[in-house]
This record gives sequence, structure tokens and C-alpha cells, in this order.
Amino acid sequence: MKKMKTILSFLICCLSCSMVQAQISHYQPGVTDEGAVYFLPKTVVNVKVLVEKKTYKPGDFSRYAQRYLRLNNVSQEPFVSYRVLTVTQEAAAVADTTKGFAVKFNARTVAANVALSDDGRLLAINATPTAAPQGSAPFVAAPKPTMLNPRQLMNEEILSAGSTAKMAELTAQEIYDLRENRSLLIKGQADFMPQDGSQMRLMLSQLDAQEQALLSLFQGTTVCDTTEHVVTVVPDGPFDRQMLFRLSQVNGLVDTDDLSGTPYYISVEDLKTVPPVDEAGAKTKKKTPESGIYVNVPSRMRATVYQGIEPIHTADLPAPQFGRVELLSGELFNKRYTTHLWLNALTGAVERLEGEQPK
Repeated sequence: MKKMKTILSFLICCLSCSMVQAQISHYQPGVTDEGAVYFLPKTVVNVKVLVEKKTYKPGDFSRYAQRYLRLNNVSQEPFVSYRVLTVTQEAAAVADTTKGFAVKFNARTVAANVALSDDGRLLAINATPTAAPQGSAPFVAAPKPTMLNPRQLMNEEILSAGSTAKMAELTAQEIYDLRENRSLLIKGQADFMPQDGSQMRLMLSQLDAQEQALLSLFQGTTVCDTTEHVVTVVPDGPFDRQMLFRLSQVNGLVDTDDLSGTPYYISVEDLKTVPPVDEAGAKTKKKTPESGIYVNVPSRMRATVYQGIEPIHTADLPAPQFGRVELLSGELFNKRYTTHLWLNALTGAVERLEGEQPK
């Protein structure tokens, strides 16, 4: 959870509308001489893309792979290729600078605690903020397996061969010998049989590792590296097929204007889960403003990622910016009782509201 900063000992509204709420156009973090300033949140979409980089290096004996081991389609040229493994989407909260509000306090009122996030979003009043959703942990690549050095497995006859072709022939014979030994071990006909299943597994594993190391001299080696890329999208309104990124099979992620890469797009649809505001009532309310705390009534959105024209991932996410703002009356925070307010850290909606009679 992001480090929260708590603004202590605020003076909060009295019986006679002492809490004055006003929308502001310029944000000053935290506290003013006469009150507090806060933002409500909006949702950004973090698109997480796992990209695999495959690096192929041909083996020293790749030209003899078909002759001695009957291996077809073995490339003799190195190459690097990229591909997208997975795409996921997560919602995160940032301060909505179009929803900044100032609260003015009256000096005759009771004291209260106001909790803000580091970027100024209101989290709680007279309460400890609830933990913000953390999202998925950053991707950590698995450790690469360690492969034997095939040169260390070559016997004296192979190393002293007069040509590369002869070395390849003798190495291929060594591979056939390893396969024969493995077969004899499985059949129980080896000269030295293991005493138990654990020793059997260990011996088979060693034979497999030696065979794979020598095979790499013919097949070449392929190393795969997976990295995570996060592309953040800020949907201030619905849109259709906005360029997200491009991926080139040769160069990986490239600029969005680089036509060598396959385009990936994102569309955002407003699901309109919040009923529209009655315009007549809204105008009346503006003529007679109340005091209090503004909170979000969030709507929801559907974000879809496309590879070219094919949709590959869709997620329904909260969208405070597509909802509306409502006012909690200042009467909730008067001196007759202490009100505890918790807001959802992601949406800015009321999560819990409790009243407590003074002792």
C-alpha cells in the first residue's frame, strides 16, 4: 500500500453549516490555513504485456546435423525473435485533477483526522484508511537451467580429430553410445545397475544432460528471456481502437509509428452502470449549495485489447470518471456525534460510514 499521510487535528464543521465545500482549479497539497484540499480518484488501466525474446545460436556441427543424426531443418544462421505471451489489464487509481475540492473548517468545531494519499486523494475522515488494492506482483523470470559445456564431454579421440567433419562424426557416435547406455539401464542390462530408484533417476538424468549438451553442437542453442512491459492508459472518456503498442518479431516493442511492428489497440466502452443525473434537480442544487464532503459514484468500463483486428483480452473495470460526484451533507459531521468515513482507495466511493455518540 502506498504510504499514506494523515493530516491531524483538522477542525471540522459545526451545527450551522460551518463546513464550506468548494471546487478548486489549482491544487495545493494537503493543508491550508483554513482547511484542507483533496482530490477524488479516477481509474487508469495498466496493460501488462509479457514478451518473450528467443535467441538462437547455431551449433559448431550444425551443417552435419542431417548427415550424422538425421536432424532436419536445423538452421545454420543465428536469429532473434519476439512474441507476446500474455496480455492482462489492471485498474489503478490516480488523482483526478478535475475533481479537486477545498474544505473550510470552523474554529468552534470538534477536531478530526483527515487521511490523504501521497497524491492528495481523500481516503478517510476520523478513521484509519483501508488498505489499497495492490494488484498483481511484478513479473519475475524463472532462473535459467544450467547446461553442461559440451566441450568438457569430448573425449581425447574427438578433440584430436583432424577435421570438423571427423569431430562431428565422433561426437554423433558418442551420442549414440549415451542412448544405448540409457536403454540398457532401463532394461536392467547395464554393467553397473543402480541400487534403488533414486540412483536410477540420478543416472538417467545425468545421461540425458550429457546427450542434450552434445546435441546442442548439432541443433544449436535457444535461450528464451521473458520481460514484462506495462503500458498505462488514462481513459478520460470512451474511445475505439486507440494504438497501444507495436511488436516487431525482430526488434521487439517498437514505436507506435514504426510499421515494422504488428499493431495492438485498446478500446474503452462506458458501461453506463450509473443512472443519469436529473438535470432539473442538479440546477436547483447548484442554486442552493450545501456544505459537506464530495465522493464518487463510480460507473464501470469495458477495456478490450486487440492484436490487429482480433480481440485478445477484455476486462470490466471500475471507472469513477464515467460516473458522477455526490455530496455527503455537512450535517453528518456536526458536534452532536463523531462520524467515521472510509472511501474506497480505487474508486473514491463511500466504503463505510459510521456515527459515534460523544461521551
